[in-house]
Amino acid sequence: MGTLDGVRIIEFAGIGPAPFCAMVLSDLGADVIRLHRTSAVDIVPGVDALVDRTEGIMARGRRSIAVDLKNSDGVAVVRELLAGADGLIEGFRPGVMERLGLGPADCLAANPRLVYGRMTGWGQDGPYAQAAGHDVNYLAIAGVLAHIGKRGEPPVVPLNIVGDFGGGGLLLALGMVAGLFEAQRSGLGQTVDAAMVDGSSLLMAMMFELLGRDMWVEERESNMNDGGAPFYAVYETADHKYVAIAAMEPKFYAILLERLGLSEADLPGLQWDETRWPATKQYFAEVFRRKTRDEWCDLLEDTDACFAPVLTMREAPHHPHLVARRSFVDVDGIRQPAPAPRFSRTPSTVQRPAARPGEHTAEVLREAGLSSERVEHLISTRAVAEASEKVNAAPSQ
Repeated sequence: MGTLDGVRIIEFAGIGPAPFCAMVLSDLGADVIRLHRTSAVDIVPGVDALVDRTEGIMARGRRSIAVDLKNSDGVAVVRELLAGADGLIEGFRPGVMERLGLGPADCLAANPRLVYGRMTGWGQDGPYAQAAGHDVNYLAIAGVLAHIGKRGEPPVVPLNIVGDFGGGGLLLALGMVAGLFEAQRSGLGQTVDAAMVDGSSLLMAMMFELLGRDMWVEERESNMNDGGAPFYAVYETADHKYVAIAAMEPKFYAILLERLGLSEADLPGLQWDETRWPATKQYFAEVFRRKTRDEWCDLLEDTDACFAPVLTMREAPHHPHLVARRSFVDVDGIRQPAPAPRFSRTPSTVQRPAARPGEHTAEVLREAGLSSERVEHLISTRAVAEASEKVNAAPSQ
């Protein structure tokens, strides 16, 4: 029984950060009902590549219903579900839910306790609100992207982790939990406007602090934690793999040097002599190219040198530390990250594999109090739909 056991969330199926948020809430124990469009029940895995990539791990843990949101009976069904729900998650452009008759005003009027979570890139208002965009666009305008990469080279795209999932899905999950907590005290719900551009800039709080104190150089790879410092960097090894060093504190730096067989006098400059960082970094690069990654692991692991091997996604689940912590789980034959964080009394868990669109339509509607006759009528008129028997669960990757 997770921390959110007893909480029911209606999730309007989408891609990226909104389903990631719903996955996190489900892992925490919430009963998340994923609402697909009726057309989704006929999608055959392998035909729609985007669906194949998003209907797996990030769809885990939820049941699915399929509803025609252009059908008045379908919309009426959604309103009935929302009347008994604690929260809603949607990731459409501003105005889409309002045009469906399912905007915050409509839903909160029917259920004043509802916490209405909205996930967008640019936010619900502002000059860019209606523009299309993706993770890298939000990082670009938020002052994040300009500071990731090597000096003298273009900024580097840091996967779609920072905007979509860190500043997006996780921040919406926090907003939903905070809203649900407040609603328990006030009896009133509210709208949570989670924008990836806001969340991405929030994740830069420390860097903005340093900039405000004239302690940050805006040129890439020039600061203590952007790859500019020799003691906080990634180095190639003899076997063309990589290791990560983060020996920032002097006592840890001393341990690193001792393990490398060096003294500070051997180096081009002292640890915090920023003018000599490029030369010292080049010196370290030459040192780390003398051994393989595994040899450096033998020498530096289990010390306070602040060292770690750089592992690929295929390698990471097999690292002894992650194995010991059970940081990865197998669900429906797919190795994937385990729920996090961990709780001592109410552990989180993956409730079930990803559902087929519409797999639980009849089950959920009957739970909501609809009669079997009405459910059958809604299915016959395609106001709602059940999963097609010919469609198997879509691959996770």
